[in-house]
Amino acid sequence: MTRVVSVTKKGQATIPKDMREKFGVVDRVLVVETEEGILFKPLPRLEDEFGSLKSVFENKTAKDILDEARTHDRLREKKLSGCAKR
Repeated sequence: MTRVVSVTKKGQATIPKDMREKFGVVDRVLVVETEEGILFKPLPRLEDEFGSLKSVFENKTAKDILDEARTHDRLREKKLSGCAKR
């Protein structure tokens, strides 16, 4: 399906309603530059994604995950700084 839409002076365009419904465009899209032009990809609403990663993080809190990441970064930096001194 192909449509022609107007673009305002501010660069705003309206995605036709039937296309928004078909592809699940609600309030945000990802804009991707391709060789052929601009591609709009629908993004899920945050409310729909809430809690979708709970099983991945095994019921850890955001603080737990951040602490683990910082520990990992400190160890990596320590290792890299040891290599740089050689």
